[in-house]
Amino acid sequence: MSGVPSRSVGGDAAPGDRAGRPAYRLLRRDGLFAAAAVAVEVALIATGPPELKTADWPTIVAWSAAGALPLALRRIAPWVAVGLAAAVPLFAHHDAITMVVSVGFLTYSVAARLALWWAALAGTLIWSPLLVTAVAPSNRADLGGISPAYMMFTNVLLALVCFFIGRAAHARRASTLALEERARAAEENQRALAEQAVADERRRIARELHDVVAHHVSVMGVLATGARRVLGRDPQVADEALRTIEETSRTTLREMRRLLDVLRTDAEPAAELAPQPGLAGIEALIEQVREAGLPVTLRVDGAPAPLDPGVALTIYRIVQEALTNTLKHAGAATAQVRLSFGVYWLILEIFDTGRGPAPRPGRVGHGLVGMRERVALYGGTLRTGSRPGGGFRIHAKIPMEQLGGPIGEGAA
Repeated sequence: MSGVPSRSVGGDAAPGDRAGRPAYRLLRRDGLFAAAAVAVEVALIATGPPELKTADWPTIVAWSAAGALPLALRRIAPWVAVGLAAAVPLFAHHDAITMVVSVGFLTYSVAARLALWWAALAGTLIWSPLLVTAVAPSNRADLGGISPAYMMFTNVLLALVCFFIGRAAHARRASTLALEERARAAEENQRALAEQAVADERRRIARELHDVVAHHVSVMGVLATGARRVLGRDPQVADEALRTIEETSRTTLREMRRLLDVLRTDAEPAAELAPQPGLAGIEALIEQVREAGLPVTLRVDGAPAPLDPGVALTIYRIVQEALTNTLKHAGAATAQVRLSFGVYWLILEIFDTGRGPAPRPGRVGHGLVGMRERVALYGGTLRTGSRPGGGFRIHAKIPMEQLGGPIGEGAA
């Protein structure tokens, strides 16, 4: 598994390089370490007793470099390094010190970076050729009277020491990563709890402000009714009531602004102090849609009644969303907007002659949901669907008594 030092083979993840260093930086550092090992060995042979020089200098340098090569590859290509460490001692013509250094460090590296069973396999492959070579009959003359059993014991002991030091580093690295992950999860959970607490507190404050605003509005309504009834008989009392209504309305407006500030999330931009579009903006909207390529006609039945700004904005947004959808999905089509003012109902209808919406089982667009929510806010109903003759139809029906129209005024 070369080139991915932070993963182990066999599907078991090993702790990666904590600094997140790229492969070329690891290769550069380990390559310098391998070069230093070769330089140290050459210096020892050059300054040591003649018995250390077992071959000519080119052979010594070549096999020393070959023995140090696994040091350079141990973190970016561990299995290639394992293969080299196992093969070089079998064919070497010089007992290089770098081979011993490479075997020890490579055993530590695979134990620290690979999963347990793969690390054990790699360690076995690294040390088996050395053990076989150490106890081979052809090498017994070079042991100086040391028994093969002793050589086997010391080599196995050294291998186990290197291996378990690597496993200890592996366990420590895994524990550190687990603690970091647990700390990150705890931090995210704490942040979520804090955000939830802020949201709950905002809802509580909003409910309280809503009660305050509702109380002020009720007071203004009662005072306005009383002022209207006594205006002819006692203008001074009516003027006092109107003054109270003026002060209360300003207080209510301030509380409404605070309520909106509480309900607005951090991601929402501050509202612009610009008038919102209403019924007067529908004609301009239809003209824009015509310029975009969709023939649209507007038909108004009945005498337009005075509507609250929120209701007029709702009607404008429904028309805007419906015509936008027609432009996007209807293809070559025409559209018509009908607005009917009745005694009891305000009816808004938008339909087109296009190909209709594509069937999407179990899926409702955000635009239709927004329309339905807007209409439901004023006690109305919304129906959408395909037309019998083709195309799409939107039908909204709102009771006039909810709109601040003549019925509401008469009831006052």
